[in-house]
Amino acid sequence: MVIGIIGENCTGKSTLAKELNKSIEAEIITGKDYLRMAKSESESTALFKDKLKQAMSNGNVIYVISEKEHIALLPEGAVKILVIAGLDSIKERFSARMHGNLPKPVEQMLEKKHGMFDDGDYDFRFNSDCDDLEALCKEVNERIL
Repeated sequence: MVIGIIGENCTGKSTLAKELNKSIEAEIITGKDYLRMAKSESESTALFKDKLKQAMSNGNVIYVISEKEHIALLPEGAVKILVIAGLDSIKERFSARMHGNLPKPVEQMLEKKHGMFDDGDYDFRFNSDCDDLEALCKEVNERIL
């Protein structure tokens, strides 16, 4: 099975991936990590798409996505989970990553990207500000097992 965990920076995608991984024992791939599969980007992309396609019937992969164009790499039938958070939460979490400092250009980038995934087609939507992580994991497990 392939699970795409999709969302903006600092919404809780990695936290969700780690929690799901406790029960499904999947390989977690983040962002552009797949580019390490070959020397060229086109070859890496082809190998990665093939890997995901194979995982649909043999194995488990969780792909953590923070760029819109990477959604197209998911094979047909992959479970898509949108992870969202309020802009204030995202800024606070990003600031913590940067040791309490959120430069104005970074803040503006976060504001510009906020909501960029909202119009997609998803199997699940998870708001890390208020939704229950364990309940979502249970629901996803019930669907894929």
